[in-house]
Amino acid sequence: MLTPPKLYEFKGELRYSIYIFLAILFFRLLFEYISYKEFISKPFYFTNAKVIDSYAKHKNNHSYSVLRVKNDDGLEFFTTTHKKTDFYNTKLRLQIFPSKDISFIEYMSRFYIKSKIKSISKLPISFKQKLIEYIHHQHSNKQIASFFSAIFLATPLDKALREQISKLGISHLIALSGLHLGILWMVVFSFLMYPYRFLQQKFFPYRYMLFDLGIVVILLLGGYVYLVGYPSSLIRAYAMLVLGWFVIVAGLELLSFEFLLTAVMILLLLVPSLLFSIGFWFSISGVFYIFLILHYTQNYDKKLIAFVLLPIGIYLLMQPIVHGIFATTTMYQLLSPILSILFTPFYIISIFLHLIGMGGVFDTLLSKLLSLEITSVDIHTPKWLILPYLILSYKSIKDRKYFYTLLVVALLYNLLNIIIFIYKIA
Repeated sequence: MLTPPKLYEFKGELRYSIYIFLAILFFRLLFEYISYKEFISKPFYFTNAKVIDSYAKHKNNHSYSVLRVKNDDGLEFFTTTHKKTDFYNTKLRLQIFPSKDISFIEYMSRFYIKSKIKSISKLPISFKQKLIEYIHHQHSNKQIASFFSAIFLATPLDKALREQISKLGISHLIALSGLHLGILWMVVFSFLMYPYRFLQQKFFPYRYMLFDLGIVVILLLGGYVYLVGYPSSLIRAYAMLVLGWFVIVAGLELLSFEFLLTAVMILLLLVPSLLFSIGFWFSISGVFYIFLILHYTQNYDKKLIAFVLLPIGIYLLMQPIVHGIFATTTMYQLLSPILSILFTPFYIISIFLHLIGMGGVFDTLLSKLLSLEITSVDIHTPKWLILPYLILSYKSIKDRKYFYTLLVVALLYNLLNIIIFIYKIA
């Protein structure tokens, strides 16, 4: 059986590509740093910003609103106001007051800044807003409606629902990402495949289906990314999807660590702020462990890989990294592999049900799941463990013994977390 050629055929190609990447990234970050220094040097700016999310907070018997906004220059930041206004679907004219306390890393990701609201204007009802209303009308429970609009249209979740989802260990299923784009690619491609094959046999048997339909699906998914407001998690997933399609069409090896590294380098050059995004590195880690598991199980039964080895393996291997940042631990998180397996058919069926106006079919089941009383404790991965764990993960690429050692370490880590959890709640 012929194997596809590697992305880098000649010795040294990858090394020189990394050198070039680092040089370009350095200058990109240098320009961003110059912009940052200019930004914090001025006493104030006037800017227009769209409200992405807003929620109320209470402190010292006073209430105020926290706003997450994105201005016309693409900066995303938090600010606060005491105005008692509905900020849903609004655009603000802001006077913002930069501070030297804002670090460069915060500037490149998200930061808090003081501001004064000069004016508030309602935005026209967009197609996305109409879809959100269409979804909400199919549910009597506001939390369930918020859940579905989040997994379909990347709308923010309220704090209570977000915490419950975190306790269930399914945050990765809610935030739109490569998983959702992959499902949508599969659905749209499969839907278009049958009429294409019929036309191909009659009129253009010489055409390559993956190329033709790939372009159509990429354009449709690009429109979807634009519709939902191009969240960063979806942009990086879309970029990797396009790059992966190109690699397959070109006949190159897709499931390789060289491809993953190349995708990371391209993404960082296109969007340097991803360098400081925890979500980005989590998603890259997830893809890395998918590749690692497939690398050592390629001769296994495909159903065994898809329904057992991948969901369980990724869960076990990701936990030491995830708990390095997010400490919330519950016993329900052990169900994450099962819920991940069930999510794909659930997502496809839910899309269809909402299209025909019957989106409330799963409401009772979801309501019970999202209203469970879940005991949680905080368990952090020790800082001294993270770097050795990452080094062991890297060494696992070329040596099966390191891979088995990595699995044992991950399994022991998860068992230890269970013991600590039981001890803390006892």
